Amino acid sequence: MTRIKRGYIARKRRTKVRLSTSSFRGAHSKLTRTISQQRIKSLVSAHRDRGRKKRDFRSLWISRINAIIGQNKRKIYNIYSYLMSNMSKRQLLLNRKIVAQIAILKGDCLFMIANEIIKK
Repeated sequence: MTRIKRGYIARKRRTKVRLSTSSFRGAHSKLTRTISQQRIKSLVSAHRDRGRKKRDFRSLWISRINAIIGQNKRKIYNIYSYLMSNMSKRQLLLNRKIVAQIAILKGDCLFMIANEIIKK
């Protein structure tokens, strides 16, 4: 039988996978088997942490809003949940990110919004 030399396809596939793991440390960027394992693990982590990042930012915004509400001297709203529930009842469509930015940059503006909600 004649000798069959392997083509370049397998090498091409391995180098393509190796490019995505070039920044990993040690054997995770050198050895083919560990490269494929680490690549799968990194993709799983990235998928999981996209949802976790959303959760973390939402809790950050809530804590920022709650901190500004707690500093209020007149105690219009002393609890975050009351403010947000009344905003939704009045159909004031501001998400938590925008309310947190308003609270940090212009806290008095947030209290003006809260006063308007109470008056209606």
